[in-house]
Amino acid sequence: MMESSVSVCPVPAEQQPLNEYEELKSSGFFRTGTLDQHEYIKKLAWIWGLSWLIAGPVAAASFAPGKYTAQFILCGVAGASVGVILAVVRLYLGWSYVRDRLMRSTIFYEESGWYDGQTWTKPPELLMRDRLIVTYQIQPILQRLQRTSGFLALLLLADVIVWSFL
Repeated sequence: MMESSVSVCPVPAEQQPLNEYEELKSSGFFRTGTLDQHEYIKKLAWIWGLSWLIAGPVAAASFAPGKYTAQFILCGVAGASVGVILAVVRLYLGWSYVRDRLMRSTIFYEESGWYDGQTWTKPPELLMRDRLIVTYQIQPILQRLQRTSGFLALLLLADVIVWSFL
């Protein structure tokens, strides 16, 4: 009887790319990328709103809201956007790391510590499965995060343009 190549995989379970993908997909923060459009935007809006807790007082200290209302709002919007930008960058880095691990034909892993790294070559059927997961599950998430980054860049550009006319 022929043994499945998955069962002879020497990579520890927590370092196997498919398990890393499943763990990322189910984790609280990284699950944000898998939400439907409405929930995704709602989650980012919450991050933006919470970021105002820091950006608002800083903007108010810099520009008195009663006297420099437009500058206060623009400064607060830009400052609160930093929280969203950091969240989007973190999401992108996490998902792209797993994408890269799934796309590689060889996997680097550590057996028991940093000093004994090994590599394992995936069999063709696992490589094909992993690449299908990347194509149909992870790439759409990364594309969404790229669009979000583009929107945030446009928002900050608009902020700067409006600021220049004040």
